[in-house]
Amino acid sequence: MAGTLDVRRKRLLFRSWHRGMKETDLLLGSFAEEHLGAFSQDQLDRYEALLENDDARLWGWITGRATPPPEQDHDVMRLLRDFRYRERPA
Repeated sequence: MAGTLDVRRKRLLFRSWHRGMKETDLLLGSFAEEHLGAFSQDQLDRYEALLENDDARLWGWITGRATPPPEQDHDVMRLLRDFRYRERPA
């Protein structure tokens, strides 16, 4: 089971860094690096469901320009909205 969760976390990390829009790549990739390791299976499910949305929609929710639908407004979304990107050392 732990091996399966590790593989899932690695896939979600990859998806987070390879979205298509540089802003979401940086934000989601950094967020995933910081939080995925501690997420429960249910939280991974919710994060994966968030990644199913296109970048523009997700960006609007994260920045507060749009309100996520109730099924996407949960603990993981709140963590994502509260997350602050920090530039990584070169």
